[in-house]
Amino acid sequence: MPERRLDERMNIRDRRDAPAAPPIEFVSVNIGLPTVIGANRWGNPIRSGIVKRPVAAATLSLDTLNLEGDRQADLTVHGGADKAVYAYPSEHLPRWNEELGTEFGIGTFGENLSTAGWLEDAVRIGDIWAWGEALLQVSQPRSPCYKLAAVTGRPDLLKRFVRSGRTGWYLRVLEPGTVRVAGPAQVVTRDPAGITVLDAHRALTAETGRHVLEIIANVPALAEAWRDRLHARLAGMPPYDPE
Repeated sequence: MPERRLDERMNIRDRRDAPAAPPIEFVSVNIGLPTVIGANRWGNPIRSGIVKRPVAAATLSLDTLNLEGDRQADLTVHGGADKAVYAYPSEHLPRWNEELGTEFGIGTFGENLSTAGWLEDAVRIGDIWAWGEALLQVSQPRSPCYKLAAVTGRPDLLKRFVRSGRTGWYLRVLEPGTVRVAGPAQVVTRDPAGITVLDAHRALTAETGRHVLEIIANVPALAEAWRDRLHARLAGMPPYDPE
C-alpha cells in the first residue's frame, strides 16, 4: 500500500481528540517469540510464534512489523507489514468453549490484542485506529494455518474457524510509536467503502457473486495477499475451505 501523504496523516492525527465511534477496549495485550509447539506427522518440530502471553509492562514500542517482544516463526506466510498486529474479540471465547467443551482463554488464537466491543461484522477493512502514539489500519481477516490446530489440539478447529466467521483481523501500522498496554484505541477514521472484515472473509469462503467480489477486491486498504486470493476466485477458483 503506498505511503500516505504527510497532510493526510496529519489530518488523521487531528481527529484523535474527536473519535467518531466507540473505542476499542483491550482485555489483554499479548506477545510471544517463536517456540516449538509440537511435531508434524514426520516427527519434525513445529515452530511457531502463536503462543502469546499477556504483557505486564505499561507501555510497548510498536514498529511497522511487530509489537516489542513479538515475532513470527515462518515469515513466508506470517507477519509482514499487512499483518503486523492481530486482534481477536474476547467475546468469541465463551461461544467456542460452549461449542467445543474447551477452556480457551486469552491468547488461545495467537492474538496480540484481545479486544472487547467490536466484532467482525462492524469493523471495516481500512478503519484507522489511534493507539497511543501509533496509527494502525485494519487490513484483512485472519486465515488460519495448521499451527492453530496443533497448538490447541483440535484438528477440527480450522474448518470451524473458517465457517464461523469468527476470524479476528490483522492491522498494518501506518505510524509507529509507543502504545499504552491498557489501551484503549480510538477509531479515528471509518473506511468509506463500508466493507467489513466479515464481508471480506465471506468473499473468500462462501459463494459470492462476481460483482461483490470485484467490489471487495478493489477496496484500496485491503491487504495485497487477500486481494490476490479474491482475484483467484474471480478467475474461477472455488471458495476456500480448509481440509
